[in-house]
Amino acid sequence: MKLQEDLKHTDRLLQLTKEFSSKFLSSLDRLAADKTVDIPVKQSMPAEGVGGVAALELFRQQYGNAITAAAGPRYWGFVTGGVTPAALMGDWLAATMDLNSSDKGSAAFAIETETIALLKQLFGLPDAFLGCFVTGATMANFTGLALGRQWLGQQRGIDIGKQGMAGLQDLQVVSCVPHSSVTKSMAMLGLGRDNVVKIPALPGRESVDIDALRTYLESRKGQPVIYVASAGTVNTVDFDDIAAIVELKKQYPFWLHVDAAFGGFAACSDHYRHLLNGWEQADSITIDAHKWLNVPYDAAMIFSRHPGLQVEVFQNAGAAYLGDPAENFNFINHIPENSRRLRALPAWFSLMAYGKDGYRHIVEENVALAQQLGDLLEKHPAFRLLAPVRMCVVCFTLNVQADEQEEVVNRFLQALNATGVVCMTRTVYAGQPGIRAALVNWRTTANDVQLAYQTMKEVVATVLNLHKYA
Repeated sequence: MKLQEDLKHTDRLLQLTKEFSSKFLSSLDRLAADKTVDIPVKQSMPAEGVGGVAALELFRQQYGNAITAAAGPRYWGFVTGGVTPAALMGDWLAATMDLNSSDKGSAAFAIETETIALLKQLFGLPDAFLGCFVTGATMANFTGLALGRQWLGQQRGIDIGKQGMAGLQDLQVVSCVPHSSVTKSMAMLGLGRDNVVKIPALPGRESVDIDALRTYLESRKGQPVIYVASAGTVNTVDFDDIAAIVELKKQYPFWLHVDAAFGGFAACSDHYRHLLNGWEQADSITIDAHKWLNVPYDAAMIFSRHPGLQVEVFQNAGAAYLGDPAENFNFINHIPENSRRLRALPAWFSLMAYGKDGYRHIVEENVALAQQLGDLLEKHPAFRLLAPVRMCVVCFTLNVQADEQEEVVNRFLQALNATGVVCMTRTVYAGQPGIRAALVNWRTTANDVQLAYQTMKEVVATVLNLHKYA
């Protein structure tokens, strides 16, 4: 039986896997940052199996040429970190040990508890926050909104966790520039995508107009709502004035959830920490680990000041073998998932290996490089910044006539990504088609910025010339 044969040769299988992994990592600078590949599904389920060695070779043959450097220094699409060497060590061990983080009888429980404590120190969050690992920012936002929903029910005398939402009406989630995962979470929670209320931003910004928010809250006449504050928007890394929003909480009833998926890492730097002033008074906070923490997918954290509400929403009621959640703390009574991979271990390794200074350097270096790219684009006549480079995202477009902008931007971005040198993503900002480059990878250097910029100049010259004679 192949399984028993593989058991006898586990060391060899691990060595082959290590060699494949090492070769991949050593080639990150040469691999295409991104490419579109049509991979036909050719394999059928084998009756007997081929064993680990042959499976690795099949993988190499079918998918090897399609693997891109999404963890590389010039993948600037979405907001994607790389994997630090120490995080890779932790991830390998997490898979090897296959521990359930929700098992209080294993080391996994202590590892997650300690890692959350380390993260609160990194971010400067008070001990009053309970932190838990979830799969990503979407599930962290889902959890924060679920707690807000439970709080809204409480204000109206309804325990939604027990009674459901039948007795609730007019539930609103308020925000200025919410991430798409917020409205997705609203759909999953039965709050409904259409029930998001968008408050105007300050002129030329993605930061909420506090006066407009105050006017809205006054119009609600004391009716409780959920407010989702942005701590780092995906287009321009803009921040709501959290301290001012906290002041409004003293006058009006609302649940404050801060979406700080990657903007929360501003806390790592003395230069940018002020952007988060007041967030320690939030009710819940989302921070994504597989972004600027540079650990593998999938990992994020939800921090909350209301563990009692979490139990009301997520407790495993009726599971006697799990014990009383009021007497015996367990992560499974505070988040959506029960059985969970040891997501904390890669973070623990990376935090211990590089410390506060290491993450301060990553954040400040990425910001400096993004500003360098922004300066280069601003000086080139073919490009135009759509917003100032506030932190790690450069949002720009091409200098063409408005009625041609969408077509030319699409053509340029497609051609740029096709080079494999760098990858960026399309966006729309202030009604204009644009492009965004997000630099949150620890590997990125000034040489990468220069290489990307040189490629951008060559591509834009070709695209504009073709467009001129089209």
